[in-house]
Amino acid sequence: MDAKEILAKLTLEEKASLCSGANFWYLKGIPRVGLPSIMVTDGPHGLRKQAGSADHLGISESVPATCFPTAATTACSFDESLLEEVGEALGEECQTEQVAVILGPGVNIKRSPLCGRNFEYFSEDPLLGGRLAGALIRGVQKRGAGTSLKHYMGNNQEKGRMSASSVIDPRAYREIYLASFEEAVKTGKPWTLMCSYNRVNGTYASEHREILTTILRDEWGFRGLVMTDWGAVVDRVAGVRAGLDLEMPGSGGVNDAKIVSAVKDGSLAQGDLDRTALCVIELILKAEAEKKPGYTYDAAAHHALARRAQAESAVLLKNDDNLLPLESGKSLAVIGAFAKTPRYQGAGSSKINPSKMESLMEALEAAGIHADYAPGYSLAPGAGPDSALIQEAVEAAKGKDLALVVAGLPDEYESEGFDRVSMDMPPAHNRLIEEVAKVNPRVAVVLLLGSPVITPWAGQVKAILAAYLGGQAGGGGIADIITGRVNPSGHLAETWPAALEDNPSYNYFPGTVKTVEYRESIFVGYRYYNRALAGPPPPPGGGGGGGGVTMLCFGGLAGGA
Repeated sequence: MDAKEILAKLTLEEKASLCSGANFWYLKGIPRVGLPSIMVTDGPHGLRKQAGSADHLGISESVPATCFPTAATTACSFDESLLEEVGEALGEECQTEQVAVILGPGVNIKRSPLCGRNFEYFSEDPLLGGRLAGALIRGVQKRGAGTSLKHYMGNNQEKGRMSASSVIDPRAYREIYLASFEEAVKTGKPWTLMCSYNRVNGTYASEHREILTTILRDEWGFRGLVMTDWGAVVDRVAGVRAGLDLEMPGSGGVNDAKIVSAVKDGSLAQGDLDRTALCVIELILKAEAEKKPGYTYDAAAHHALARRAQAESAVLLKNDDNLLPLESGKSLAVIGAFAKTPRYQGAGSSKINPSKMESLMEALEAAGIHADYAPGYSLAPGAGPDSALIQEAVEAAKGKDLALVVAGLPDEYESEGFDRVSMDMPPAHNRLIEEVAKVNPRVAVVLLLGSPVITPWAGQVKAILAAYLGGQAGGGGIADIITGRVNPSGHLAETWPAALEDNPSYNYFPGTVKTVEYRESIFVGYRYYNRALAGPPPPPGGGGGGGGVTMLCFGGLAGGA
């Protein structure tokens, strides 16, 4: 039977039941008509399938899967073909684990470097973000698994993300915040799209007819299913009217009953419910048709792809005197606990249980390169500068042809659920770099992080490599660059301002739990900085108060005078 034939056989109650999930990860099936249940699960840079207790914060254990570099990392490759390859690998792992839809990618605009979830998003630029997301989507779906483009829309911070209203003017609404989704929808054709928690100009995204139907379906031609973020329903009947198809994870039947009552009393049109139920049926049938029982993937090949993705995405921000790559036979000190225990992904719902881990020290040793190692700082949450660890690192760095310091942002500095309070790195990391630079003029810094930071020591070191969050093979990808096996070709997909106060959203981010005003309008990221550096006054409500005129800009390095 096709979807319409199945729909015709369903009772009112059965149609309403399809409008919500069976549990945390599964959609409801209706065995009476041969409609099975299917599984959706978190991504987007790896498969987070939970075999036991379920959650959306990355707390409970998930099955081992390849942890690829995060979107903030791969965006710096500017390479659609690479993203499509990664997508194909994700699709293969979905097939192996019998997952119908992986929840991602995310294309929310990086309005501020402080958004706690920026590591999961591609860029401040809607065209770049949309194109790369479209490529990832095509790759996943080429292998017979679906995607869920998220978080639609105006979800550009963690504070108040459940209820705050993103107040966006009409031009920015279209040219910036909708544009990234439009590009991904049109180039990728995702099976599903996930609405966000927040309100958009006063209306909850889960019941916003303009964005869910008028724009998404009527203007862009989207033919897939719209689901909620987990727990994003406010008024379920209003959501059905607006074009919201699936509530996840469901409400134990409470909202299904409200839909039935609304149809019976005439406050919800039967046609609206039929359209919603039909979308769910079509998704289930499509997923079932694409299933490949017994499918297995090549784990070693996926690990190698993750390593290549890191190497092709890292950005060499500075390389004075051609300090990198390390010449054969030269002495090396590797400093920083991240070199042995790397930060390789973000925290929250995208936290992957890696199938294998490869640190920088392990990769260097595998390449036959000996290095003296010192941790330099503690990985304990909140740990400050440790004089003994710093002194040990200083001694290791003395006299070496290259002192490589691996630093950045620990998990507690950026995560789903909260925003950063500053652009500063931990004091222990900054002081370590400064002290090592005092005893060795040949220092290179590798940064492991999900978003821009202030680098007060930049003038004291010869080289800076922004590796971002490189996934389970990140250490190998960095080693390939350090040793010259790979020529770093990444470009920044977001601007690193010289000071937080220079960011155009500075005065209005993150707003309040009720309202956040996007007063910088279309002047997000490089659009603002290019204008500010060219001379005209900044737009009303923007930043610019920091006085910094040199910044690391979208696509490369730019300076002002």
